[in-house]
Amino acid sequence: MSDATLPAQAPAQAAMQPIVPLEARLLRLGLLLALAVLVAGLVLPLGTLLLRAFQDPDGGFVGLANFAAYATTPSLRLAAWNSVWTAALTTALVVPLAFGFAYALTRSCIPAKGFFRAVMLLPVLAPSLLPALALIYLFGNQGMLRDLLFGHSIYGPIGIIVAQVFYCFPHAALILAVALSTADARLYEAATVLRAGHLRIFATVTLPMARYGLVSACVVVFTLVVTDFGIPKVIGGQFPVLATDVYKQVVGLQNFNMGAVVGLVLLLPALLAFAADRWAQRQRSGLLSGRAVPYLPRPRRARDLPLLVLCLLVAGALVSLVAVAIWGSLVTFWPYNLALTLQNYDFDRFDTSGWAALWNSVRIAATAAICGTALVFTTAWLLERGSPGGAVAGAVRFIAGVPLAVPGLVLGLAFILFFNHPANPLGFLYGTLAILVLNGVVHFYTVMHLTAVTAIRQLDPEFEAVGASLKVPAVVTFGRVTVPICLPAILDIAVYAFVNIMTTVSAVIFLYGPDTKPASVAVVHMDEAGQSSAAAAMAVTILAITASVKLLQLATGGLVARATQGWRQR
Repeated sequence: MSDATLPAQAPAQAAMQPIVPLEARLLRLGLLLALAVLVAGLVLPLGTLLLRAFQDPDGGFVGLANFAAYATTPSLRLAAWNSVWTAALTTALVVPLAFGFAYALTRSCIPAKGFFRAVMLLPVLAPSLLPALALIYLFGNQGMLRDLLFGHSIYGPIGIIVAQVFYCFPHAALILAVALSTADARLYEAATVLRAGHLRIFATVTLPMARYGLVSACVVVFTLVVTDFGIPKVIGGQFPVLATDVYKQVVGLQNFNMGAVVGLVLLLPALLAFAADRWAQRQRSGLLSGRAVPYLPRPRRARDLPLLVLCLLVAGALVSLVAVAIWGSLVTFWPYNLALTLQNYDFDRFDTSGWAALWNSVRIAATAAICGTALVFTTAWLLERGSPGGAVAGAVRFIAGVPLAVPGLVLGLAFILFFNHPANPLGFLYGTLAILVLNGVVHFYTVMHLTAVTAIRQLDPEFEAVGASLKVPAVVTFGRVTVPICLPAILDIAVYAFVNIMTTVSAVIFLYGPDTKPASVAVVHMDEAGQSSAAAAMAVTILAITASVKLLQLATGGLVARATQGWRQR
């Protein structure tokens, strides 16, 4: 073959290469855009945080010098130890209590289960600062029940642990309720035939089947306590923990390098807990076979009555703390003038942002709920049905699971280091609502992503196959079939994003500007200024907004379900 024939063959070979359809290229472009958002909102900020921990204030590389300074600073080591032992003690208190509550809801015949489930969710709908404020009214230096502490102070580990029990309880109870609801009735029948007693059945059947749920609950509670900022900031007093130390290093001392080191230390237990939870989830997947028979509890007075008493006590405690916070928000000037008034809800008197902070939070949460839900659900569909293969899809899948292991305070610190860097072309976002929206979407991305993936995987793949056989573009099938059928899951994702972004403190404490302060941060500032009643009023207002959104979801859930059923029949 002569060299003269080569130029003629090259165009022929190029013409024989397959042409990628326009639709496939558009789907890949969608994944690339999702990857770009996750890289800009998560990978690069965390990379900047990691790099800053090995630099001095001038940007020079110092190796492990910052970590050595951390290890040799007694106050920082003490904060790490305090975070660990308070988290461990809170976990030891919350998980057994939540297990009993979840057991009552799933394995007993007590009345008013719907009421108890609703009350259980109260702490989820409120900022974490609300129980801390309520405890100050009850057990603070001028508290109504301070004598019950026998001279001890609520400001410190006692207040932190009690408030964290309130805050973490629903998270553990929800996980354990799911774990206890998946039971095989055949195992209980076999144990009964073998004349095993109730306690033996509980120890040999119930607990082993729920063990991975218990692991997940312990992991979640421990991580929440270690990484929470709001509760120790309000009621921690002079008791140092890692979360408040990060805030002190960054805001108080302007030591961003040591703040990055403390942030990485704070990230370590969260990563270990995340790995343990992943292991538990993998182990749990094989507990039930396809032949499993659902377990239906039968009335038994000796079991149901104590569980009913437990639920009443827990529900009473949850409602009481919320009621105390509401009462505190109406007090004229606690503890000297206990006359009730609505003046504490005139937020412009107590904070420079006033009602604008609440409006900022609503705008941030609503925008993040709409844009985040669209981004998350579309990306999940692209991964599952649109363009599931390739390196880009693999990268998106991996990054989508990372935010669950990143504490909000660490993510907020990473954002300030990355977006506030002079060389960053995205620096114009810092101090705007846009960066708060991006932070909220990234912070809660994993849970939203898993919800969307679960909903899409439940759909019959024949929808796309039929659409392809009729030469209907995949995007049209997505809009006309996938989205309408998945409306309940989409609504769940949007409400989850709205509620959590409205109540979060740690993720946004570093990122707001003069005109973009969120309501949850305003609660912290009002409490710092000694305006505890106004802080309680703002926290109660946040609770009222999130509860209203949740009630609206429940009210429209039936309509959405019927509409979805109609689409399925079509």
